[in-house]
Amino acid sequence: MFDTLSDKLDSVFKKLRGHGRLTEQHIKDTMREIRLVLLEADVNFRVVKDFIARVGERAVGQEVLKSLTPAQQVIKVVREELASLMGEGEDNQLDLAAKPPVGVMLCGLQGAGKTTSCGKLALKLRREKRNPLLVPADVYRPAAIEQLKTLGRQIDIEVYDSQPGMDPVDICSKARQYAELNGFDTLILDTAGRLHIDNELMGELKKIAANVAPQEILFVADAMTGQDAVTVAASFDEQLPLTGVILTKLDGDARGGAALSIRAVTGKPIKLVGMGEKLDALEQFHPDRMAQRILGMGDVLSLIEKAQSAVEADDAAAMEAQLRKDGFTLETFLEQMQMIKKMGSLDSMLKMIPGAGKALKQAKGMQVPEDEMKKIEAIIRSMTKKERLNHKILNGSRRMRIAKGSGTRVQDVNQLLKRFTEAQKMMKKMQKMGPKGLKGMLGRGGQLPF
Repeated sequence: MFDTLSDKLDSVFKKLRGHGRLTEQHIKDTMREIRLVLLEADVNFRVVKDFIARVGERAVGQEVLKSLTPAQQVIKVVREELASLMGEGEDNQLDLAAKPPVGVMLCGLQGAGKTTSCGKLALKLRREKRNPLLVPADVYRPAAIEQLKTLGRQIDIEVYDSQPGMDPVDICSKARQYAELNGFDTLILDTAGRLHIDNELMGELKKIAANVAPQEILFVADAMTGQDAVTVAASFDEQLPLTGVILTKLDGDARGGAALSIRAVTGKPIKLVGMGEKLDALEQFHPDRMAQRILGMGDVLSLIEKAQSAVEADDAAAMEAQLRKDGFTLETFLEQMQMIKKMGSLDSMLKMIPGAGKALKQAKGMQVPEDEMKKIEAIIRSMTKKERLNHKILNGSRRMRIAKGSGTRVQDVNQLLKRFTEAQKMMKKMQKMGPKGLKGMLGRGGQLPF
């Protein structure tokens, strides 16, 4: 996500860091380069013009030119203006405080990811202790109705029974009555899309909005389409009272144009972002955190939230108890790996840690962490329970058997055991050092063996 944009901005800022003191000409040259980078990222040209004007005005101010670290001050200004551009300080929370059932209507063109987003949103709301009902109102594409029903079965959330050929407005109205009678507090409407905007489509959406009176009308935009998504969003906003935007496929090779332009052009906040294909990959949008990601500063707060949502308190307590009882074994390490996998790909998590993503890129020849994790997991799963609890019994013949069973080499097994032994020693040292152990170990510039 935004890798190209991040790399190009980093190159611009590297030139700035080479100057001890900045002049207005340095700032002017930097603004020209940033303008080109944003235009190449498919950001709306009017948005770029206004953004550069604001950053340039602040960057030539006394706070920057007289600063001891002027380059850092410019980067700080760019980060703050990027966050402002994407809506920092505005309320981008879903408004679900109305009398239930609260209607949430998703609209947009075909292929933007409306149906999948409905399923993701339903799962997210249920985890927030709400009771949603999914409503398939796209009767022109039978696959959409079946897709939503399949998603409902996967996440165990009820889907209102609709069929192709039925009237979409009638479906939504009756679904609302059904929700009232059966205790559902949220109504998620999956409306029809088109390959392009037409009067028939907009007329239908207006009727649904008038009959159901949804609290939220969210435009679903594909971040991969860049400037096109912004144009379509503006057209929808002219005819429907949009309350916000859901950006999908933000985990892909998005250039950044949609994310940086859509709020400025439509005036509507980005409320949610799709960060992967899994049904739990729908996140609350935070403009300040996204600005930090774009500038390669990481996003530790989102990483912490991912960990809290992925790991139940009971599981964490059980893991701690097991560590106290058996110590750090290959069995507990395997369980920790399973917890990490719940949080998403290791690559995506590393990008949230300041500097980690850039370090991985610079480490040429280094194996992709995700592949390395899979290999480690295969090796450990090829061991017996007894071997996982006590790796010291792994003699030559056992190691050969494990290598064959995991599709790896004996050298790979030996390397894992060597690194695990180092990690085990480190864990023991940290236990003796107390709560400050981890901080002390990493403070010396060291890295965990795994």
